[in-house]
Amino acid sequence: MSNGVSGGGGGGSPYRRHKNDVESSGGGDLEEDYDSVNDPFDIVRTKNTSVDRLKRWRQAALVLNASRRFRYTLDLKKEEEKKQIIAKIRTHAQVIRAAYLFQAAGAQPNGTERAPPSPIPTGDYSISPDQLAAMTRDHELSTLQNYGGVKGLSEKLKTNPDKGIHDDESNILERKNVYGSNTYPRKKGRSFWRFVLDACRDTTLIILMVAAAASLALGIKTEGIKEGWYDGGSIFLAVIIVIVVTAVSDYKQSLQFQNLNEEKQNIQLEVVRGGRRIEISIFEIVVGDVIPLQIGDQVPADGVLISGHSLAIDESSMTGESKIVHKDQKSPFLMSGCKVADGYGTMLVTSVGINTEWGLLMASISEDNGEETPLQVRLNGVATFIGIVGLVVAVAVLIILLARYFTGHSKKPNGTIEFIGGKTNLGDAVDGAIKKFTVAVTIVVVAVPEGLPLAVTLTLAYSMRKMMADKALVRRLSACETMGSATTICSDKTGTLTLNLMTVVEAYICGKKIDPPNNKSELPSRLVSLLIEAIAQNTTGSVFLPEGGGDVEVSGSPTEKAILQWGVNLGMNFDIVRSESSIVHAFPFNSEKKRGGVAVKLSDSEIHIHWKGAAEIVLAACTSFMDTNETLVPLDNDKVEYFKNAIETMAAGSLRCVAIAYRPMKEGSFPTNEEELEYWQMPEDELVLLAIIGLKDPCRPNVKEAVLLCKKAGVKVRMVTGDNLQTARAIALECGILESNEDAKEPNLIEGKTFRGYTEDQRLEVADKISVMGRSSPNDKLLLVQALRKKGHVVAVTGDGTNDAPALHEADIGLAMGIQGTEVAKESSDIIILDDNFASVVKVVRWGRSVYANIQKFIQFQLTVNVAALVINVVAAIEGGDVPLNAVQLLWVNLIMDTLGALALATEPPTDHLMDRTPVGRREPLITNIMWRNLLIQSMYQVTVLLVLNFDGTKILHLEHETEENALKKKNTLIFNAFVFCQVIYG
Repeated sequence: MSNGVSGGGGGGSPYRRHKNDVESSGGGDLEEDYDSVNDPFDIVRTKNTSVDRLKRWRQAALVLNASRRFRYTLDLKKEEEKKQIIAKIRTHAQVIRAAYLFQAAGAQPNGTERAPPSPIPTGDYSISPDQLAAMTRDHELSTLQNYGGVKGLSEKLKTNPDKGIHDDESNILERKNVYGSNTYPRKKGRSFWRFVLDACRDTTLIILMVAAAASLALGIKTEGIKEGWYDGGSIFLAVIIVIVVTAVSDYKQSLQFQNLNEEKQNIQLEVVRGGRRIEISIFEIVVGDVIPLQIGDQVPADGVLISGHSLAIDESSMTGESKIVHKDQKSPFLMSGCKVADGYGTMLVTSVGINTEWGLLMASISEDNGEETPLQVRLNGVATFIGIVGLVVAVAVLIILLARYFTGHSKKPNGTIEFIGGKTNLGDAVDGAIKKFTVAVTIVVVAVPEGLPLAVTLTLAYSMRKMMADKALVRRLSACETMGSATTICSDKTGTLTLNLMTVVEAYICGKKIDPPNNKSELPSRLVSLLIEAIAQNTTGSVFLPEGGGDVEVSGSPTEKAILQWGVNLGMNFDIVRSESSIVHAFPFNSEKKRGGVAVKLSDSEIHIHWKGAAEIVLAACTSFMDTNETLVPLDNDKVEYFKNAIETMAAGSLRCVAIAYRPMKEGSFPTNEEELEYWQMPEDELVLLAIIGLKDPCRPNVKEAVLLCKKAGVKVRMVTGDNLQTARAIALECGILESNEDAKEPNLIEGKTFRGYTEDQRLEVADKISVMGRSSPNDKLLLVQALRKKGHVVAVTGDGTNDAPALHEADIGLAMGIQGTEVAKESSDIIILDDNFASVVKVVRWGRSVYANIQKFIQFQLTVNVAALVINVVAAIEGGDVPLNAVQLLWVNLIMDTLGALALATEPPTDHLMDRTPVGRREPLITNIMWRNLLIQSMYQVTVLLVLNFDGTKILHLEHETEENALKKKNTLIFNAFVFCQVIYG
């Protein structure tokens, strides 16, 4: 996890504070501005939009089939029900716990401890799943103590608190059989028949089916079954085809969303098995597993704390209260689904899957894919406008057709008058009227573009699937399209612009440069042993040496791995060094203070304080260094200047600079009991400098091209890093964010604390100019995002640490890193970049633009079809009392437009020329001037062709000598074919 020394790792305090931080509320004004817009369909940003605003556009939309139109939007009713279910389960769990505590208090009047439940042997284990679940669910500390504490419980579970379980398949399978797997029963997805039922609910299709049934009955009655089924039966068949094709398309989409949901929930994490750390899926965890926890991790199962330092858990996901709970040996129980807010530790898994409260919670609520995107809402507005026009036209056509029919101006294909008052029998009169009514209803089917908003979902679903191949997992649909509007990307440096493969390449020890950095012969033994102690104890990583020999395996964040590997090169035996002393207090790495430290107690009761962090910050806290004679030499001005120059030289060579320092303590000045130790502040001054090291992290090979592509596309790339300003400057020049040394000055290049010190107006003034921000804290990143958004930018932000969560949440598009990102960062993000590569971020921009371009193509296509179909039918109805495109033909056109057309145009992959355009403005009209031009020219051309064929088709086809009925059929067939071919060629 990302607990690197000067990257975006994350300390606890900013995570705890950000929910009510004054700074983090800065984006609220923007949301209020958006909510004050009168047009219900003008929602610029659906992220964090109020429920009232979402209700407004739903109520304003003209909808014929609500279950289909709103399927992929947020189900507001279900969302409310989901909240109520969660509240009930939380309350239920708290009631059980309270009842247990009440009983326990009543059963122990003399302070006697309650005996643990009698063990029920299960398999080869002497403790049952129910006993474990009851103990962790009810936080029964006395029961844990009766089992012999964590050590006794480990023995019962046949595991080792240090080395974990044996990593063999039979052992893991046995544990799954006895204690269950870390999965929970999922609510089944909707079956295909549910989608068929949804498609049948379309108001117009229902009306058409009723009309078809009446037409069928009357046709059979008047003309017999052989001839009379044509009209009604063909409408029925067309409606069934529309329903089946729609249902198949929608069902396939839903399967895509299900697959994406499973991908989102498949968290990868580290477990200790057989003494080594390995990465597995959260679903593969079993009871008895030992799991290391760090800031930003999700607790993957219920369990008990083995050991921890400053470990604080955010239990809001389970209790509903945003309260941080500190965990230690007095309060060791950990609940699945909670987040690590601060510190680090290891846990023993006691319950998994459905035996945990989190499992019960997840099994009770279904995953809702619903979420509107700004484009979807705008398209509902477009569909509503077109629908109203179509409805007016349909009513007008119906009135004209019925008026002409009942006044005797409407003729049959053979030339006879259709209705003669007092002579036409009732059955024929009703059948004729039903046919006119069917045509009008079918015009409504064509005119109301139900498929238009769904085309967005189709495009996004296709894009999401393809983006997985481009190493981007979309968590929020809207982010996919918003990326097309991004005007700036605020990117981390480490791992995103660089390879995240760090090695120690330079070292300054004993007041001089050591070359190579692991040359032990130049160093005194006392200093080497102190360095090795500092490296082994002040780390969240680990080193595994296989028993049968072989290469050493180092795990942890890239920074930790590089330093641990350097320690191994200096002769460190990780396990032995850690066994010779014990950590008594820890200050986990904090991205605000840019350092982390531990207090260790040696076997002779001596206390050593070890600090590690950003070189210039740790150096400022040092008063002496150890020379080659093992004597402490005071740091005078000359020596401080020497080390500062060394840091600047390394930083200018794009190295990350880390300093390691220590301070011995007398036993009397150290807290003697746990309570004092809990509130004790580790000394941060009068430190002895042990080493300053430079870590090389090369730029990604294709990052320069990706940055240039962004610039060409009108997207400004800004680097926001916790690293030294000079390191940031060197990397920015290398990857093209800064073009030359002339650019590398304020305000292009700025330090976090400088930006933080500005007033809000000053921040707004310089925000646009900033290209690189060094030594930034997560709060500086948040302030920059807020300033850029207030300037009208659409901001994408990358982040990996827990403290990046506020900035990811505030940004228009939050991009979390899939490899180095913490679970807290991922949950606050909209898109997860699976390979942590900046080039993948640029691919997401291409896909975002492609979504917008595809939707515009579809709108242009659909509007042209609508205009042509409506005009030809209205003109023909007014002139001749009949329409050339009948109900069946219009339904076929609707199928081409709404489903097949959407599928064809929505699934067009992005092309390189999309990156030659500027970003799409948030309020840019959906139908551009060029689109209007194309639409009008194409519509005029189609209408002209169809009207010429309608009025002069008999002459053109030389049908004057045929019967009027036969000529009309051939002419109308040509009109329909011409109309369809016009769409095929145009599409």
